[in-house]
Amino acid sequence: MEKENEDFIDRPVVMVGLMGAGKTSVGRALARRLGIPFVDSDKEIEAAAGCSVVDIFSMYGEDEFRRVEQRVIERLLDTPPALKVISTGEGAFITPAIRQMILDRALSVWLRADLDLLVKRTNSRDTRPQLLNTDSRKILQQLIDDRYDTYALADITVETRDENLRKTLFKVLRAIEDYSNKQDKE
Repeated sequence: MEKENEDFIDRPVVMVGLMGAGKTSVGRALARRLGIPFVDSDKEIEAAAGCSVVDIFSMYGEDEFRRVEQRVIERLLDTPPALKVISTGEGAFITPAIRQMILDRALSVWLRADLDLLVKRTNSRDTRPQLLNTDSRKILQQLIDDRYDTYALADITVETRDENLRKTLFKVLRAIEDYSNKQDKE
């Protein structure tokens, strides 16, 4: 697999999926491997707002958060460098306007993980406010039921497993290369 990023991508790569799927860790590793920048949209939202995502939700509500998120993702897609990897929050791709923007202007990669893996990865952290003091398995199952059909609209789906980052990264690189080759033939 070549390291020359222009050989298999010609637009930003946007990682989508549920919390715990690996969007940030895989996205960061992908960017490093391709030699292009990595950006976490939630971190950019926090920088723009001057407060945490949790605070934005609690002070202004989800609708305002989604408006800010849409503006930030649009800026990330429009500003140089053109080639970059963007990790999004779990709800970004679910929002129709954001999803359409990503599908039109980027290469979307859904990291699909099963319930057991998501529970394992999210239970060890206290940075997921919606899972604190609740039945995380039940909430994650509901999110799977509600969102997986929409995530399936992404350009590429990569099944993630309880495996090392390098193996998942290889699967993503292979999927991007396969997708690119398929697009070239059409």
